[in-house]
Amino acid sequence: MPPKIEGQLNTIIGEGSAFQGKFFVHGSLQLDGKFEGELRVEEHLYVGETGKVKTQVLRAKKITVAGVVLGDLEALEEVKLLSTGRVLGNITVPQLSMEPGVVIKGSILITAGQKKEVEKLIEDAYNSGPSINFDAMFEEKKEKIPEILSSKEKEKDSKFL
Repeated sequence: MPPKIEGQLNTIIGEGSAFQGKFFVHGSLQLDGKFEGELRVEEHLYVGETGKVKTQVLRAKKITVAGVVLGDLEALEEVKLLSTGRVLGNITVPQLSMEPGVVIKGSILITAGQKKEVEKLIEDAYNSGPSINFDAMFEEKKEKIPEILSSKEKEKDSKFL
């Protein structure tokens, strides 16, 4: 298969090939065969349509999935899931793009490159700005109800006098 990675591609596991074990790639990897084990790619990992990966955690700077991945994906920059991509695992990444047709089961954490804990970042964004305390507003209105009722009773009494 012709290379699918832009830039320098220095490693290919071709269609019909299988690799099992630990594989650390200095540069980019195009995987059109089958891989099972520990895989770390310094630059771009491209899992082609015929590519299949089974791993605990797949780590790379950029990951593109057009094939099948069983395991978590962690990318420093981006993950692209192409229409033929299938993922069974969690994804943690600053930027994610998905084409229609992708099948995925797992949680997705998009960090947008933030160093701050994402949960705290979202909570802080929600809590900033004006606050609304409906309970306090309700209690305030409830306290005024007896005043309103007593003033209406006084009006009613004054009509009869």
